[in-house]
Amino acid sequence: MHPTDESLRRLDSSRRVVALREALLRAGISMSYLAPDSVNNPAVFDDHVDAAVRAFQQSRGLIVDGVAGPDTQRALAEAQFRFGDRVLAFSEDQPAVRGDDVAELQRHLSHLGFYYGHIDGEFGVRTRYAVAELQENLGIPGTGVCDGDTMTAMSRVNRAISPSQAYALRDYERLDRSTAALRGRTITLNTGKSTTPSAHVAERLTGEPLSELLVATDVRVRVERILREFGAEVVEFDAAAAAEGAPGRTPSLNVNIHCDWLDQPAASGIAAYYWGLPVTGEPRSPIGQRAAILMIKELAARTDMASLGVHARTWDTLKLPGIPSVGIDLGYLSNFHDAHRLADPVFRQTVADSIVIAIQRLYLLEEEDQPTGTLALDDVSRFNPMEDRRRVSGL
Repeated sequence: MHPTDESLRRLDSSRRVVALREALLRAGISMSYLAPDSVNNPAVFDDHVDAAVRAFQQSRGLIVDGVAGPDTQRALAEAQFRFGDRVLAFSEDQPAVRGDDVAELQRHLSHLGFYYGHIDGEFGVRTRYAVAELQENLGIPGTGVCDGDTMTAMSRVNRAISPSQAYALRDYERLDRSTAALRGRTITLNTGKSTTPSAHVAERLTGEPLSELLVATDVRVRVERILREFGAEVVEFDAAAAAEGAPGRTPSLNVNIHCDWLDQPAASGIAAYYWGLPVTGEPRSPIGQRAAILMIKELAARTDMASLGVHARTWDTLKLPGIPSVGIDLGYLSNFHDAHRLADPVFRQTVADSIVIAIQRLYLLEEEDQPTGTLALDDVSRFNPMEDRRRVSGL
């Protein structure tokens, strides 16, 4: 063997073979009699080490010769780290950091729509830029260093968004999980405008015919009052201004409040909608989908209305530029039961409370979230501390 050859092969015997055994185990190669404590002499490169080296080479696309040469040892060194084991950073005056953890980071960034290069396991300039852009979109300082805070934020993102939804992370950035508070957020509320009267009931307090405009506007006012009390800014979305790039704070969420009407009076129940593909249900706005799921769950748990589920739609009202949007149909004014429930101001207050609680749950961290139907407005106060808070009035 050449004196400068650092390769290890069958029948070699040295302490380096012990380290080779341990490296193979950390790389995920599991075989009998590979662990140093499972054999009499772990310093010997025996048949079991030979088989393990070949298995590792096969898994990495290397030449399968059973020799732990430079390429195999380099690949083994890269396989020693899992994502989260160490801080990953780029340095212009140091060799690039390499490893399986870097490759995993690149896969995450690629899935989330921030990295478009090769998954080569090398933390280069392009990877640094991708990390910095992700950090800025998640409300983290854009250092380009993948540290503990960045990894934690990424784990939350990846739990919420599958690779098939990756293109929609630009929407997910609006979730801004750096805070659970509603205070300081901008939320837009819009209402249906139909004045078609219900044939079943008149508004009990004003005597006006029950219509989508009346019900949706009343619920909107109630939701707005609660959100403002918790410190959120509530506005009506101006699609024309947004399309022209008008200055102003980008809303965290848009909520469209509607009532349904159908010629078939048996149609009844509440439904929620998000931007997605109707045939497959694939979301184009994962935050919108999440908000729709939370709202339908809270409304179904707190009212006696039938749940008609959550549905993907390509409506323009859901495809707002850069703003996650959810549509809520509160029931059918053409149905006797739904109309009578929606005519009740106490019921409409319950609906408003449910919507606010669903919005709050949207911004809670996983460990802070509560089971559906259990969070109360007083609980929401914990996430939105304010001095001299007035209690939210019932009606």
